[in-house]
Amino acid sequence: MAASDFWSNQEKAQAVVGDLKSLRSVVLPLKESLAAADDLDGLLEILAEDESARAEVLAEIERLEQQAEELELKALLDGPHDASGALLSVHARDGGVDANDWAAMLLQMYIAWAEQHDYTVELIDRQDNEEAGITQASIAVRGPMAYGYLKGEEGIHRLVRISPFNADGKRQTSFAAVDVAPEINDSVEVDIDEKDVREDTYRASGAGGQHINKTDSAVRLTHIPSGVVTQCQGERSQHKNRANAWKMLRARLARIEEEKREEEQLAKYKNKVRQKGFGSQIRNYFLHPDQRVKDSRTEHLQNSFQAVMAGDIQQFLDAYLRWRMMQNS
Repeated sequence: MAASDFWSNQEKAQAVVGDLKSLRSVVLPLKESLAAADDLDGLLEILAEDESARAEVLAEIERLEQQAEELELKALLDGPHDASGALLSVHARDGGVDANDWAAMLLQMYIAWAEQHDYTVELIDRQDNEEAGITQASIAVRGPMAYGYLKGEEGIHRLVRISPFNADGKRQTSFAAVDVAPEINDSVEVDIDEKDVREDTYRASGAGGQHINKTDSAVRLTHIPSGVVTQCQGERSQHKNRANAWKMLRARLARIEEEKREEEQLAKYKNKVRQKGFGSQIRNYFLHPDQRVKDSRTEHLQNSFQAVMAGDIQQFLDAYLRWRMMQNS
């Protein structure tokens, strides 16, 4: 980074800066914990001579135990792309307008979590529903271990509530699918034959002004062998939308390769975001009859629906890491 020409290639430079942040997020807390452990020896010597130091020693031990647990969790983020940024998409599924509204709520939940943890968020694509909420949206979340933390969020999220869109006040069950892929740079090789990719252009929908709605600026890419589809209409320029769609396609296919290495079947990935209905969800969110959120895999439960919607999902992310470790042991 001290080289005079370091910033001559912005994309490469940003990748190096990102790598440095990821390394520091592990190395600096580790160095601090080791130094604090050495200092603890001194506190124990004081305790042997002065019983009044007991409360201070116990508090320091508790703090170090918490730090050690956090480092242990970070050690689980050892996948080939875990240190990368994350490309996260939310898709409305079963439930009509309620599902569109639910998808928008989930999107905001992830944005809130990212901002609370000093990650940057870029909106790549958003397709609003005419009545409420979104049909689908994609964001890039950038920061240390963003993909490692978020990849466990992929799957179906189910909401049960009294529908605000139903005049009779009936209970409604809605579904939204979350898809997560690593944001990889051009230095990572992803084998894509352009002949296997079909490109369609179409007029963008939703907000964006007169120009964006009257030109075929939106781009959809279909990778025929895998069935993976990516699309982008967030930019006024068709060229920029095409570049973002290709970026998302490379990320999705890199995710497939990662799952292959983990000996997961390709068909499972292809169908994952298309699954819907009871029994397929990874997490259940309840606003009726009580307020709670429970993960179907880890059994982790939080009793404040509103806190979760405000971005308090780190406990779910940590629980998934522990659960995955147990599954692989």
